[in-house]
Formats: sequence, C-alpha cells, structure tokens
Amino acid sequence: MPRNLIRELQHRAAVSGRPHVTPMPEHQPLATLTLGDFLRCEFPPREMMLAPWLPAKGLAMVFAPRGVGKTHFALGAAYAVASGGRFLRWQAPRPRKVLLIDGEMPAQVLQERLSEIAARSGNGVGVEDQIRILAADLCPRGLPDLSTVEGQRELEPLLGDAELVAVDNISTVCRSGKENEAESWSVTQDWALGQRRVGRTVLSVHHAGKGGEQRGTSRREDVMDSVVRLSQPDDYCAADGARFIVSFTKSRGFAGHDADPFEAELRDGDWTVRDLEDERIVQAAVLASQGMTQKQVAETLGVSGATANRLLKRHRERESGGAVGMG
Repeated sequence: MPRNLIRELQHRAAVSGRPHVTPMPEHQPLATLTLGDFLRCEFPPREMMLAPWLPAKGLAMVFAPRGVGKTHFALGAAYAVASGGRFLRWQAPRPRKVLLIDGEMPAQVLQERLSEIAARSGNGVGVEDQIRILAADLCPRGLPDLSTVEGQRELEPLLGDAELVAVDNISTVCRSGKENEAESWSVTQDWALGQRRVGRTVLSVHHAGKGGEQRGTSRREDVMDSVVRLSQPDDYCAADGARFIVSFTKSRGFAGHDADPFEAELRDGDWTVRDLEDERIVQAAVLASQGMTQKQVAETLGVSGATANRLLKRHRERESGGAVGMG
C-alpha cells in the first residue's frame, strides 16, 4: 500500500542521530496518491548539509575551468560536512558520513590537500572515521564507470552509511557515451536520483566548457538543487593561487543575498571571502572622486544607472558610519 510505504520511509528518515540512508525495496510496484492523500502526508522538514545550497537528500554540482579550484572547493565542502564545521560562508549543522570518490588526483597530492584542510580547520577530532576515500590512483583497475549499470553495481557495496557522496570529477568517473548527448547522461542521472531516494546527497564536480558554462549536455542541471560556478576574477594572476568567484547558475529554494556571488581566496592557509559589491563600491567611489557623473560611473562599470546610484549611496553611508556590514 502506498501509505504504508510512505509511513515506513518517513519513520526511517525521522530516526535522529543516525545516517538517513535506507535501501529502497526493489521491484516496488508503481502507485499513485490522490491530491488529498498527498497533502496529508507528513514529510520531515528538509535538512541542510551546508545551507542554503547543499541539502540533505539532494543533488548539487560545482563546475569550473581547469585549474580554478574545483577540487579545493569540493574537498573543503566535504570536510565541513564530515566535521560539522565551516567552509567559506556556510556552516554544517552536524557531522555526517562522507564518501570521497576521486578519479583524477595523484594519491599523494590528495593526501596533502586533505592534511592541509584538517590542519587549518582545527576541527579534526573524530573526522578520520567520518570520511572514506575511494581514489582511482589506489585502484588497480581504476574506478568503476558510473555511466554504466555494471559500474554502479560495483560501487554500491562501498557506499555504506555515507550521507554525502562527492564525485570528483564527472569526466573521469562517467566515461561511457558522449559528453554532449543527453541520452548518455541518463544512466548516471538515474543513479544520482536513486541515491537521493535512499537519503544520500551527491555533489558532482565537473569541468566548464570553452563558453564558461558546464561542459556537455545541459541536462545535467535539470535535476540539481544547486549548481555552483567557479570563475577567475578579471584581475587574477597565477601568483594568486586558489582565488575564484563563487556564483550560482541554479539555486532551488534560495535567493537574495544567499544567492549573490562572492569572491573566495585561499591565503596563508585560510579562506577569506568578500562580497563582489564591496569592490564595485570602491570603484564607484574612486570614479566619482575623479569628477565622473553617476551616468559616467554606470557606463564605466558596465552597470545600470540605478545600480550606480545604489553603489554611490552605499559608499556615502559607509563614510558617514551608517552602513550595515555585509555578512
């Protein structure tokens, strides 16, 4: 009966202090609910792993060109989830089990990065058992191909009690089919949706194409809760290291300041973040001090007149001590 199945799943999901990962029964017959029955269902509130963009029982993707910092981002987010710690602007409410699937990095480099994250987090007690690692560099036959049913079955016994599965990256773990064809993504998408159904979150790391968008079929974004794009600032130079702009190309369930882009930089072992608007405020103020009109400021910065007016107003507020700090 559909109601019995729903009650059972709700009961399992409501068990506190335990991973909310429950195998679904195979060959469950399809069933429908009336609108009335559906509206009377008592679903547990959706939890967040890193609010607002990484939900429990959700799907997310981060993409960027080569060398921008995708792996820095994915490892930092995964470690925060595992430790109940913080990454960039986001705080994990509690520790959760994590499986890291790395199909690209040499094991030594991966070890170095995780050691650095653990050292600077100051929150390493007990985290060793929270994270399990499946690295292609340590697998004699390489990682299973998640774009095949056979590869997914090979991975299944290793998922265990993981609540977050971080896959770095799609091109090395999903190797069959053509990247720019939607049909080739179908098998992997079915696997990701299956993980969500049993209570896991999947964070996928992907490359950007030449145009700056995620590489290959846009169908990958259809089922995602959040899609994060990392890009280099206009004034970036190689000496800056890991420094990128974080922006959302998809933000299901959140908007406003939570969805605003910001800049992140790994400096002297610590991450620093700042709003992009901060830089624009400074630029607008400098241009205005040089005698430019509001219209000229807007044209120089490539923004609307209303935006230029807001930037200059924010500058005046800060100068007079009336500004409200940006979180």
